[in-house]
Amino acid sequence: MTNRSSNSVLVLRAQQISESRREFNARGGKMERCEQCLIAKHYCICDGVEQAQCNAAVCMLMYHNESFKPSNTGRLIAEIVPDNYAFRWDRTEPDAKLLALLNDPQYQPMVIFPATDVEDATRVITDVERLPNKRPLFIFLDGTWREAKKMIRKSPYLDNLPVLSITAEKLSDYRLRIAPHAHQLGTAEVAIMVLALAGEADAATKLEQHFMKFRDAYLLGKRNKGRPA
Repeated sequence: MTNRSSNSVLVLRAQQISESRREFNARGGKMERCEQCLIAKHYCICDGVEQAQCNAAVCMLMYHNESFKPSNTGRLIAEIVPDNYAFRWDRTEPDAKLLALLNDPQYQPMVIFPATDVEDATRVITDVERLPNKRPLFIFLDGTWREAKKMIRKSPYLDNLPVLSITAEKLSDYRLRIAPHAHQLGTAEVAIMVLALAGEADAATKLEQHFMKFRDAYLLGKRNKGRPA
């Protein structure tokens, strides 16, 4: 089982809870949940979670209260990819640790976002070409589609980074795809494709398996209101 202390999304969630002046009430907030996977306790998916061998890093840039939501899949990525980071998005006062990460010479940062909504087309790339002595750092804008668009348009500290776009051709090969548009996929679903594109087969496979377990358990818990079926 993976060491949960390495999950940056859960760390961010705990930090936000400690700093919050009011309780965040998500849908199903009264359900008794596992404190790690946030699934209804009877359907907990923590057993058997295994981190992947991965030569890439991931960063979840999370919109406001996104880390609180039990349905969030960004934390699944942090479960699987050992080198993971999570920050609360801020337009004018980004976390100093985020800025340091983006400027860390060991990393090759790139934002994951559809090309059709990138104002500067010269930023768009469709393949991961690794630079010598650098580790790819995939930055996921974690929130609703409207929130993600706001984040990429109003984050000047991201403006000089390339934008990795998943093409329609690659989407058509993705067997878990359940929506007709890229922006309707969850963060973990997009991450599976990005990791596969980057040649990180172990991470892509393990994240896919973890996501499928999460999806099934989450829907069971929701359907049965947390009680055993």
